[in-house]
Amino acid sequence: MQRGRPPAAQAKPLYSTEQRARRDQSIWTIVQAVLAPVQFVGFLVSLGLVVRFLVTGAGEESALISVVGKTIVLYAIMITGSIWEKAVFGKYLFAESFFWEDVFSMLVIALHTAYLMALFLGVLDPRALMLLALAAYAAYVINATQFLVKLRAARLQGSSDAGFAVANAQPGVAP
Repeated sequence: MQRGRPPAAQAKPLYSTEQRARRDQSIWTIVQAVLAPVQFVGFLVSLGLVVRFLVTGAGEESALISVVGKTIVLYAIMITGSIWEKAVFGKYLFAESFFWEDVFSMLVIALHTAYLMALFLGVLDPRALMLLALAAYAAYVINATQFLVKLRAARLQGSSDAGFAVANAQPGVAP
C-alpha cells in the first residue's frame, strides 16, 4: 500500500483546459502580474520603515504612511484578484483551486483593516500599531507563499500538459 501524496499525474489539475484559456486571455491576469510585485516592493519598503521605527523610534510618520500605502495596494490586488477569479473560475472568491489561499487572504485583509481602523480611531499607540502591522505582514508573507506555490504548480501543470500533447501528437501534426 502506497502512503503519502498521490503522484502528480493523479492530482486534480489546478486549471481545466477552459479555465486555462480564460486565464490566458484575461486582462486581469496581467493586472495581477503587475500588482503582485508592486505590492511586494511596497511590503519590503514598509517593513524596513516599520522595523526602523520599532528599533530606533525614528520615522514614525513614514512608517505609518507606508503601511497605509501597502494596505491600499493590498485592497487593489484583492479586488482585481476577485474579478480575475470570477473571469477564470466563475466565482469571485473561494473557487476550489484557490480556496485556502482566499481563506488566508481574508485574515490578511482583516489584519490590514484592523491597522487602518486603529490608526484612524486612535485606539493604539504608535508602537502597538507597528506591531499590528508586523502581524499583518507575517500573514501577508504566508499568503504570498501560498500563491507562489500555486503559481509554480500552474507552471508545472502547463509543462506536463505540453509534454503530454507532444508525446501524444500524431506524426506530422503540431500539438
